[in-house]
Amino acid sequence: MSLFKKLFISLLCSSTLAACAYSPVKKEQVVVTNSQQVSEAASKLDKSFYQFKKMSNTKPVIALVLGSGGARGYAHIGVIEALEQHGIKPDFIVGTSAGSIVGSIYASGKSPEQLREIALNMKVGDVRDFKIGLKGFFDGQKVEDYVNKQVSEIPLEQMKIPMYVVATQLQNGERTVFNYGNTGQAVRASVSIPSMFIPTVIQGKEYVDGGLVSPVPVNIAKELGADIIIAVDILAQPVNTETNNVWGLFNQNINIMQNKLAEDELKNADIVIQPDLHEKAHIFDVKGRQDTMQAGVDAANLRMHDLDVVIESKTKNEIENAQYRAQN
Repeated sequence: MSLFKKLFISLLCSSTLAACAYSPVKKEQVVVTNSQQVSEAASKLDKSFYQFKKMSNTKPVIALVLGSGGARGYAHIGVIEALEQHGIKPDFIVGTSAGSIVGSIYASGKSPEQLREIALNMKVGDVRDFKIGLKGFFDGQKVEDYVNKQVSEIPLEQMKIPMYVVATQLQNGERTVFNYGNTGQAVRASVSIPSMFIPTVIQGKEYVDGGLVSPVPVNIAKELGADIIIAVDILAQPVNTETNNVWGLFNQNINIMQNKLAEDELKNADIVIQPDLHEKAHIFDVKGRQDTMQAGVDAANLRMHDLDVVIESKTKNEIENAQYRAQN
């Protein structure tokens, strides 16, 4: 298998370590289709999220956190499918890299069945575009266009489920959380692996893979006010990585760093779902996609009883707090 093919297998994976902070940006215009203009992606985090708390004083706010992990991202679809079959739908979603792709399409209103169909029908030419340059050899424009097509050009602030996309500002390593404007562009930034993808330019700043700073962005969900955080961790485990060649060693470096980063954040999750994925499946292997989605279903079902317990406990607390506020 050629180096280019191996690198593309890792589409949506992440690498190295950087610092964490929010980086708000202003609104501008960028053409994403031949006929339509939408606002550039932006970070506009304010108190508007807390309107969810006003909708119900007794319902805990549930966040679904979808992590990075390349072709293993298909497992996110299986997790979503299992959650919905159990009657659980998140109040908002936070996604990094592969998680930002699945999360955005789901947040736009697609059903788990539609997500599965989209995944199985995706072709190489839908998302791959070579553009050799000093900073990378994948341009990422096709990823942006593909995502915008799947979400029907809906900007982030109009998603049916509020969606937060994590990326990293290249120059200073700051974490950026996009929740406004061009959905495909935000996702493109979130999946832009340094040295592979040419950085995504938004508002004159370069952005790269969100997995550099937050491979499973639990802390963002916590900061946004979630009462219950369901985190889906699809990172490759170092113990399962072959290290008998240069490519394997490169992957192992990434895996070790990402798992250390994720370890601290996952402590703040109420439920962690970790699909049993030992090998990196080829992103365009249809059988591999089906198996990976099923791994997500199986892993979610294993944690469903624990999730029920958490929801029951948090709901009870919300009711008691509401009663206390009413009496005082």
